[in-house]
Amino acid sequence: MTRSLFKANFWSPDILSTVGYDSIIQHLNNGRKNCKEFEDFLKERASIEEKYGKDLLSLSRKKPCGQSETNTLRRALEVFKQQVDNVAQSHIQLAQTLREEARKMEEFREKQKSQQKKTELIMDAAHKQKSLQFKKTMDAKKSYEQKCRDKDEAEQAVHRSANLVNLKQQEKLFVKLATSKTAVEDSDKAYMLHINALDKIREEWQSEHIKACEVFEAQECERINFFRNALWLHVNQLSQQCVTSDDMYEEVRKSLEMCSIEKDIEYFVNQRKTGQTPPAPVMYENFYCPQKSAAPPGKSTGPNLARRGPLPVPKTVPDDPDYSLVDNYSLIYQ
Repeated sequence: MTRSLFKANFWSPDILSTVGYDSIIQHLNNGRKNCKEFEDFLKERASIEEKYGKDLLSLSRKKPCGQSETNTLRRALEVFKQQVDNVAQSHIQLAQTLREEARKMEEFREKQKSQQKKTELIMDAAHKQKSLQFKKTMDAKKSYEQKCRDKDEAEQAVHRSANLVNLKQQEKLFVKLATSKTAVEDSDKAYMLHINALDKIREEWQSEHIKACEVFEAQECERINFFRNALWLHVNQLSQQCVTSDDMYEEVRKSLEMCSIEKDIEYFVNQRKTGQTPPAPVMYENFYCPQKSAAPPGKSTGPNLARRGPLPVPKTVPDDPDYSLVDNYSLIYQ
């Protein structure tokens, strides 16, 4: 990153103010909190994937699904059960992958926390030193101003005592004035020393503030990039899981394409057929003539051997006297 926006935009005119620094720290802390939330999201998603995978695995291995099917459809169902098992295993594997990504996010977050802490310790010391020196400087200024007022009062007292006859009293006033002038000079030097020391500390603090801004900005750039890449990788893993599942289900579709209704029907017939001759009709049997039987009313049974054959052809013509004879048996009374 070529620009340094942090060091140019987080200042305050108040020398004691840390509002800019505090704003950056709060932003970094929120960034780590966001990383922690995504880390927890990955862990919970991993638990969901693992539970789904185990439930699917249990369903595939324990729940019957067309177990009495035969031939080509049976083979397709076996492929189906196996691929469901594979899909379940892939979800369990995805859960492990997500936990690994959550672990990487945790390590990154802790690394950034450690780096930030080092800079914070330096800045906290600089802030403390600046505040302490500022207090000393303000105390020196207060003392200096008081000494100046004391000197002014001493001068005014000397002027007022110009007409006094009491020389001893005048001498005391002159001594007090001289003492106050010396005190002013000493307090002025002390005040200037503190001002110089404060300015030096201010410059050191400003330098550390700039360094901290650069470190924090680089750290924030790294965090955003890492978080973005982690999220990108996560959705890629979810997409890959969909592709993997679809590849496995494609194997099922291929096996279903190999199913043949005709072959399955023929297979069943060949394996379970019982015969090609249907049962014959149940014949009527006369109780008194068990040798003779007749079919039930309305049923045709083919030739009936019990019936008489055709009439015999007469051996004589009607005018022949022997016409009335059948097998030498006469029908005419003699």
